[in-house]
Amino acid sequence: MIHTTKGIVLRTVKYGDTSIITTVYTELFGIQSYIVKGVRQSSKTSAGKAGFFQPAALLDMEVYHNEQKQLQFIKEYQWSYLYERVMFDVVRNTVAMFVIELAQHSLKEPEANPEMFYLIEDSLKQLDRGNDTLCGNLPLYFTLQLAAQLGFQIQGKYGKETPVLDLQEGQFTRDIPVHPYYLEDELASLTSDLSNLTFYNDLETLSLNRAKRKALLQSYQTFLSLHIADFGEMRSFAILQEILA
Repeated sequence: MIHTTKGIVLRTVKYGDTSIITTVYTELFGIQSYIVKGVRQSSKTSAGKAGFFQPAALLDMEVYHNEQKQLQFIKEYQWSYLYERVMFDVVRNTVAMFVIELAQHSLKEPEANPEMFYLIEDSLKQLDRGNDTLCGNLPLYFTLQLAAQLGFQIQGKYGKETPVLDLQEGQFTRDIPVHPYYLEDELASLTSDLSNLTFYNDLETLSLNRAKRKALLQSYQTFLSLHIADFGEMRSFAILQEILA
C-alpha cells in the first residue's frame, strides 16, 4: 500500500555505496526506517538528494508501508517546509539537534502519535521563524511540552502556598521533599511560567540569562530521566549549554 504522510527526519546512516537508511518520525505510522536508494550517487539525477535526509528535515512523503517489515521504502519525497535559518545558523541548528535527540530518547514506542508529531514539527518551524530570545528559550519550553505529551505534565503552579517544584512527583508543593530532585524560588517560578505559556511568541519576551537557562535545562533533563526508563545521556545537551547566551 502507498500512503501519503509527513515526516521528521531523526537519523540517517549510509547504506552500501550509494544509498542510505533513514529513521523518520511520521505523522501516520510513528517511527519508521526507510531505505532510500541511489541518493549518494555522483550523478545529475541524484545531486543534492541526500540533503533531504538531514536530521530535523521536514518532508512530505509517499511511502510503501508493510506492517510485517522493519524496513520500508519511500516512493516520492519533497520538502514540507524549507528552513531559512535552522540548517545554516549554528545556534538554531544546535537547538534543532537537541529537539531531535530529545525526541529519540523519549519516544520508546514506534506507534503514531499525531499530537507529538505536531509538537515537534511546530517547534522546529518556530525555531526557524522566531527571534534569538525564542531560540534560547525553546529547549526549555519544548522539554516541558514533550513531558506533557508523554503523560507526566507538571501539576499546579508556583505560589506562596506552593513554592517548591517536586521533580520526582511532577507537582508544585508546600514543603521541600526529602530527595534532592526539586526546584524552589526563582527557578520554580520560571518553570511555572514556562509550563503555562500558550503561544510560542510568548517565549520572545521571556528574559533569562545564561546561568538560569543552564540550571533549568539541567533540572528538566533530570525530570525526564526520572520519568522515562532508560532515558540515557544526550550528546547535544552539553553543546547546547555552551552555546546558549
